[in-house]
Formats: sequence, C-alpha cells, structure tokens
Amino acid sequence: MAEVAPPEPIETDQPQSEIPSETPQDQQQQDGDVDMTPKGEDQQEEKEKEDEGEKIPEDACETLYLQNLNEKVRIPVIIETLYSLFKPYRPLQPVIAHRNVRMRGQAFISFPDIQSANEARKDVSEFPLYGKPIQISFARGRSDRIVKKLEGVEKFDEHKAKRLEEKKKRRRDNPLRQKAQAKLKAEETGAVPAKKQRLQMPDEYLPPNSVLFIQNLPEGTTSDDLREVFEVHAGLVEIRTIPAKKDIAFVEFADENAATVAKDALHNFKIDGETKMKVTYARK
Repeated sequence: MAEVAPPEPIETDQPQSEIPSETPQDQQQQDGDVDMTPKGEDQQEEKEKEDEGEKIPEDACETLYLQNLNEKVRIPVIIETLYSLFKPYRPLQPVIAHRNVRMRGQAFISFPDIQSANEARKDVSEFPLYGKPIQISFARGRSDRIVKKLEGVEKFDEHKAKRLEEKKKRRRDNPLRQKAQAKLKAEETGAVPAKKQRLQMPDEYLPPNSVLFIQNLPEGTTSDDLREVFEVHAGLVEIRTIPAKKDIAFVEFADENAATVAKDALHNFKIDGETKMKVTYARK
C-alpha cells in the first residue's frame, strides 16, 4: 500500500495553540440571532427603576395632600371614607376636609411617620373613590397635630406662630387682594380708573339653558311664591333667591326643553297682579 504523506503544518506567526477558534457562541453573536447581554443586567435595571420609585422625596412629611375628591359627596361621608380607606397605614385623626369653595375636593390626612405616609401615597394614589381617581402628594408642611405629638408643646407653639405668619404674608402678597386694595384706595382719593366698556349680549338673545333668570320681581316675593308659579311646569329642580337683590332669582329645570316651556309661558307674568316679571335664560 502507498504511504500517505501527512498534511503540511499551517504557517503562522503564532504558536498553534494560541490561534483562536470560532465557537458556535461567536457565530451566533456575529449573526445577531442571540442577545448575549446577561439576564442579570436587565433585572438589575428594572430593580433600579423600582428603587427610584420607592425613594422618599427630600421634602416629604407625615401629612398627605389629597386632590380630585368628588365634590358632590358630603364632607362627613368623605372624611369617614378616607379614614377607612387609609386604615391599614395607621392614619391619625382628624382627617381634614373643608366645605369652602377654595378647598372643595381636597383633604389632608396625617400618619405617625413619613414611611407610613409614603406607603399610603404609593398604594392609594389613583384609587377611584366615588368615581374619581385620588391624586396624592406630600403636603407642603407638617400638620399641627404631628408637630404637637412629635416635637412637644413648645415646638408646636413656635410652629403654629410661624405658620400663621406665613399665612398672613401669602394673603398680603395675593395679587387679587392687592388689586382690590388699590381700587379701594383709588376710590377714596377720587382717582377712580375708567372702566373699559364690555359689550354683552342682551338677555333676550342668550342661548337656551336649563336655568332661567327672573328679573323685576315685586317687593316681598319669596321662593315659595315663585314655586307656586313655576311648579305647574314639569321638571322644576330648584329655586334660588338672592338675599342682597330681592328683585331677581334663578329657577332651574331638569333640561333646556322644560326651561324653555316655562320661559315662554311665564315671561311678563304678573306675579302680584300688577308687575310684569322678566324671564330669560341665565348666562352660562
């Protein structure tokens, strides 16, 4: 049998043992079929994002500020519901909610510590309470109750005095208040600025509305008198008189159609047998 010559050695500047070989893993990475990023890095990034959301803001305090509460729900019901909703986070009594127009739909609730407040903020935020998602943030300052409990009476008195002083300052700096004071001062000195005339659409041409505006009422007309006149028409909802101006009133109906029927029927009606009352749509 003829002898087979062995293959000639590969010429290279490197030793044979140092020539890198291509592995299936290298081929896959070149082809782009496999993401070679370690899974642990993705998990680490997700964890870092979660930790970022868990961080407590530097200006956090033990009191939360709640907004977007349903204004149609009575204040005692809102207070009781909020206390029950936040009960797992140990809320402190009382829950603060006001009836005045400026604070309507808002509330304040305090907790024993910032950690509890932060947990409540994260867990309850956007909860659909009475059909509206609650918006929650940390209050701008600590409540009187928290300061008194954690700092003592002396610190509480100092905190309260500072808070009242800041409140007075905000009122002094309020642009609307400053404008009113400037107007009053101008009237006292006789330098009343000329008012810019603003054209308004006459009452008779206002668009349809479910609320009617009643004018030229005779002296002594009561809401009961108006009710007797307007309740003969279907859909009557409410009658609102104005104590400061007894010759006008507002009458609300369930819809525009019902209001229109009543307006057409009662315009120039003599409620006392002599004085014609004027009935138009109210301005929206």
